[in-house]
Amino acid sequence: MSSVFATRRALYDDEHEHFRATVRAFVDKHAKPNAERWRAEGKVDRWLFEEAAGVGILGFNIPEEYGGGGTRDFRFNAIVTEELGRNPVSDGLAGIGLSNDIVIPYFTDLADDEQKARWLPGIASGELVVAVAMTEPGTGSDLAGIRTSAVRHGEHYVVNGSKVFISNGQNADLVVTAVRTGEDPHRGLSLLVVEADTPGFGRGRNLEKIGLHAQDTSELFFDDLRVPVTNLLGEEGSGFAGLMRNLPQERLTIAAGAVAAAEGVLERTVAYVTGRKAFGKPVSSFQNTRFELAEMVTATRVSRVYVDDLIARHTRGEVTAAEAAAAKFWTTEQLVDIVGRCLQLHGGYGYMAEYRIAHDFVDARITTIYGGTTEIMKEIVGRDLGL
Repeated sequence: MSSVFATRRALYDDEHEHFRATVRAFVDKHAKPNAERWRAEGKVDRWLFEEAAGVGILGFNIPEEYGGGGTRDFRFNAIVTEELGRNPVSDGLAGIGLSNDIVIPYFTDLADDEQKARWLPGIASGELVVAVAMTEPGTGSDLAGIRTSAVRHGEHYVVNGSKVFISNGQNADLVVTAVRTGEDPHRGLSLLVVEADTPGFGRGRNLEKIGLHAQDTSELFFDDLRVPVTNLLGEEGSGFAGLMRNLPQERLTIAAGAVAAAEGVLERTVAYVTGRKAFGKPVSSFQNTRFELAEMVTATRVSRVYVDDLIARHTRGEVTAAEAAAAKFWTTEQLVDIVGRCLQLHGGYGYMAEYRIAHDFVDARITTIYGGTTEIMKEIVGRDLGL
């Protein structure tokens, strides 16, 4: 980072900062040379996951006995999230953070010993790419509305239905899939691990998005797909609890990424307005520019302290669902606002695709939607207030 956000944070010690250097070196080595190609192709190469595992930035939260790093210190997750959020060429690496923060905990926390032995070594090595499939056409944030069915026949479940907006969907080998095994809106949900080479599993389109072009986002289809009962995570009917269990961490991860992304946008905007001239003077010399940046940098610094406190508390297992929801909606709405204002400071060039701020503008917009919309987050916070 440059001097705008250079203060060392008390949240991290030397071990964490060494890990940060590893993540930055990985981005420099793999993302910078391939970023444009990944954006054009709409997904990253599968070898990226094995490379990430090889240097220890994928699967560090998997127990050592299965080939992982054996740490549950969420600060390492946060560092990966921050470095990928801040770096302008790392949007294709989002699948690595998704695996660490959102998908792998289903395997480490809900799988039994046999399942762990079967799947975790391949996940830890990057040979098995993972995804989670919750969202369906027509359900959005409403998990109780999931209709993909799983009917038990002997030692298999027969699965029929579809999912949409699935990150890592084009590359995934293992998909943690929310299915309906009963009629109760909540107790009727279960989690099945679907193996992508199973007959009846289909990948639909790699969906075209307005941003995040290097991150694959897929439709998935299940047509009389037979999944062994041994692929059930937890007990039948415990799926809703399993999904809700990991949502606070997912939302805190999004918040940490949003603050880091805002920091990166502001760093690049400060550099731009310092070098760009208008009316014979640097754009940075105009009072409006100074006032705008003063407001945005201060707001981002405040959010950084707020999120750092939550990261420290989450590492101790203290963050509530409402606190994570509040951080998620606050930081992502702030990011969208900051990116829009920074684009304005770029003038007409901000609207040109050759400038990174244009990509930042469209990439940021999804953050107020995925992981639960701002409206759903506010509802969670409001209910926590007893309203």
